[in-house]
Amino acid sequence: MHILVTNDDGPPSPQSSPYVHCLIRHLQEAGHTVSVCLPHTQRSWIGKAHMIGQTLRPVYYRPSAAVHGEDAQGTTHQRPSASGDVEEWVLIDGTPASCVQIGLHHLFQDRGPVDLVVSGPNYGRNTTAVFALSSGTLGAALEAAVSRRKSIALSFAFFTRNHDPDIIEAACRHSVKVIDALYKQWPTDESVDLYSVNVPLVEGVESHKTLITEMLQNYWREGSCFQVIDGDACNEDEEEAHIREGKGGEVDGDVEPRRDGGGHTHKHFKWAPKFADVYKSVEESGPGNDGWAVKEGQTRYVSSLACSRFLSSTDVCANLDCSITPLKANFATALGTAGPRELDFMRTTSIHQLLTIKYNRSTSESQPVTQDLPVRANGSGPNTVAAIEAVVSYEDPYVQPLILSALEAVFPEGLLRLVDKLPGTGGVFSLSSFVSSPESKVLSVTPYESIDFEFAASNPRSCLINSYMIRKALIRKHYLSTTVDHWVAKNPGSILKKHMKRSEAFEVDYAEFLDDALIEAFDLRESMDRNASLEDPDEREWWILKPGMSDRGQGIKLFSTMEELQSIFDRWEADRPDSDADDEEEGDDRPASAGWDYINTSHLRHFVAQPYIHPPLLYGDNRKFHIRTYVVCSGSLTVHVYRHMLALFAAKPYAPPPRDPTTADIETFLTNTCLQSSPDQQTNVVRRFWDLNLPAGQLEAIFEQICGITGEVFEAAARAMPIHFQTMPNAFEVFGLDFLVDASGEVWLLEVNAFPDFKQTGGDLSEIVRGFWEGVMRCAVAPFFGVDGGGLRDGKKDTGMVLAREVDLGRR
Repeated sequence: MHILVTNDDGPPSPQSSPYVHCLIRHLQEAGHTVSVCLPHTQRSWIGKAHMIGQTLRPVYYRPSAAVHGEDAQGTTHQRPSASGDVEEWVLIDGTPASCVQIGLHHLFQDRGPVDLVVSGPNYGRNTTAVFALSSGTLGAALEAAVSRRKSIALSFAFFTRNHDPDIIEAACRHSVKVIDALYKQWPTDESVDLYSVNVPLVEGVESHKTLITEMLQNYWREGSCFQVIDGDACNEDEEEAHIREGKGGEVDGDVEPRRDGGGHTHKHFKWAPKFADVYKSVEESGPGNDGWAVKEGQTRYVSSLACSRFLSSTDVCANLDCSITPLKANFATALGTAGPRELDFMRTTSIHQLLTIKYNRSTSESQPVTQDLPVRANGSGPNTVAAIEAVVSYEDPYVQPLILSALEAVFPEGLLRLVDKLPGTGGVFSLSSFVSSPESKVLSVTPYESIDFEFAASNPRSCLINSYMIRKALIRKHYLSTTVDHWVAKNPGSILKKHMKRSEAFEVDYAEFLDDALIEAFDLRESMDRNASLEDPDEREWWILKPGMSDRGQGIKLFSTMEELQSIFDRWEADRPDSDADDEEEGDDRPASAGWDYINTSHLRHFVAQPYIHPPLLYGDNRKFHIRTYVVCSGSLTVHVYRHMLALFAAKPYAPPPRDPTTADIETFLTNTCLQSSPDQQTNVVRRFWDLNLPAGQLEAIFEQICGITGEVFEAAARAMPIHFQTMPNAFEVFGLDFLVDASGEVWLLEVNAFPDFKQTGGDLSEIVRGFWEGVMRCAVAPFFGVDGGGLRDGKKDTGMVLAREVDLGRR
């Protein structure tokens, strides 16, 4: 796994940080990828502090080959290695908690997500509440915990300053063993946020029991932790060493302060805690806490590991038996059981033995098959790719097998634990009930209504879902119109100004209120007034009316004057069902052609009027067509356009808008395949865009325009309408965008569709949809999980995915 190591003692030093280099070496030898971000100097007793207002700066530390003694100190550099072929740690002139934040979010991104943060080993014990509440080691682990990362605070309790390398090596080996066991057994119910582990540096530390204990709640008793002294009365380095050994407060008597006159007496204060209070609280406590475990080990066994969770009970460090205490990052114990118990190193759920479940459609039963997971190289060392538990239930018989085929093509065999049908819950599928182990990474591809957004929000680093929660700035026609208007107003040079007709959005509840609804539709009213005054109807500017919430071509009308628009609403109201029940019974079952005269009651209210694009680019026997482009957005925010587009044709040759729009034949100008129900209409209505017999330069020019428009409209939604288009770093979504090309070759955006109807591609061209989903897996899914999706097909790199826009919205 990928482990971030920090501490509060700084870089290797025999005087202040003698253990960190040895631990890192043992973690690396155990097969872990280790990234290191430490304070540039000793920062003990600082807790979970950050330095407000200070700009933190890094330097780069290259460790020496030696691990122990004076020769173990490496070299420090102001700039990182240009070649990147040397091991480098990052030193930050801040606090341990700041090192965690910077290490998690700003460094080591090329190594993949951090699985675990290890803070330490601290130069001295961290047991009982008195120590733990001020510990920089615990503070760093707490910072990781509140950043939703598993974390372990590790402290070495020493009893002599003569550090025996053999004892340090043994303590590090045992620490790695405990770290591995705790990680594999981490509770899945969020009852534990972090562990505090205390290891006594004594002989035989690897041979004794490891206990799970509480932390002793103790207090400073009477008196101050500071002592009044003369400014020159002590050596600070010597006093710090005394404190580490538990010998604070040994300076005799207070120095009589010098009075300068005035109200205050000039004094110096030395940190001199009275640890006798701590030791007395341990002696007075009963068994089962961290302090008791350490005390018993020191006095009776001489060798053991003490592991305690933050805010459990007493001083574990001296315990020759290992003591572990589970903690929450809210100053509450998480042990949940009375008395100590021993850590079972063998009770682990190995990610190398997760199940791969393949759904049997004929019997509706799950057939489990056990497979080992693949191992890959990652960055500076070996790394195991965590299992991916995938829920893929798209509930579309056309698309589902194509998604599964794409998964199989991109992900190594045995990497996925797959469930491809949701249980009949009738609502959101609970991912928490599906995940089998805490280290699992989760992919969810389901209908929007079934997405577990709550689980995804709680697991932003490990769970990837297939839709953003809010995106109506794009997929609702009236919102899209407003989005473009706002963006163009702020960015007059935007390409959307000349590639999307300025629409008028308005709301109408009843036909009699239409005139009032258009009060602010200045461009539309001016156009209709001008059209009414023209003697030749062929000179009119035509408009197309679209209900904002409709689909499948329902309710689309042509008009040019206020009289024609009013007659449309009057007819709708006359045809409107008497009740919503009638609407529900009849609306969805009416033939597609009825959509010309009728729209569902639920679709009334929001409307968009767009200038009708005339004349359009025609093809073949003068057929009008639009271009369907598949797009995938991932994270916050990357936009890819799939090169292999579709051309969807009208059922009949194009005819310009007639003088009487009520006589217009929709099959001549609407290219929605939902309207083409008869076999003769469906012939050649969907074709490959790149197979059209148009000049190659024209096809490329159209595609270039589409990429530019697509990137711009998604950025417009993200920046101009952030309330109505909210991206998530752990989500991706596929869209279907429709474009129309006019006779001069200009491309116009018509609409954006979420969860597009892939069936309109047809069986003959299903490989286009399969290829698109394969590109989605390679560009949007595989990178999230740290899998090399490649892009090789038949020996050539061709995913068909073209990067249209990459926007940094600052959402991580």
